[in-house]
Amino acid sequence: MSKNQVWAATGRRKRSSAQVRLTAGTGKITVNGVDVNEYMPYATLVQDLKQPLTVTGNENKFDVEVTVKGGGFSGQTGAIRLGIARALILFDADADQARDDAYRKVLKVNGFVTRDSRKKERKKPGLKKARRAPQFSKR
Repeated sequence: MSKNQVWAATGRRKRSSAQVRLTAGTGKITVNGVDVNEYMPYATLVQDLKQPLTVTGNENKFDVEVTVKGGGFSGQTGAIRLGIARALILFDADADQARDDAYRKVLKVNGFVTRDSRKKERKKPGLKKARRAPQFSKR
């Protein structure tokens, strides 16, 4: 694989879906054509989506370009994080996976490879929300 190749991966969380493209670069992260610090309302969300890059030591080695749809900021952050982790695994696919510093091992230990399957539970008839019942009045 050439050094200027693009590694693309998809991440999902709740109702959000993110297509992530990694290219060799300086560490610039763009979400839907906007800088990540302008797109995300909280710095903690930006830190959260950068975690796979930080853990593998690639904060300033890749430019990340993301297209994300659906859900809120928290779900979008989780989708982007999973997409970045999957793209890093594709980048490191040619290397020996038995070594201790293999990206897949490092990401797996930190819990970035597993998709969080939790979604909003559906509303049931006769209830106000999924489980919230109307207030009971004895009289």
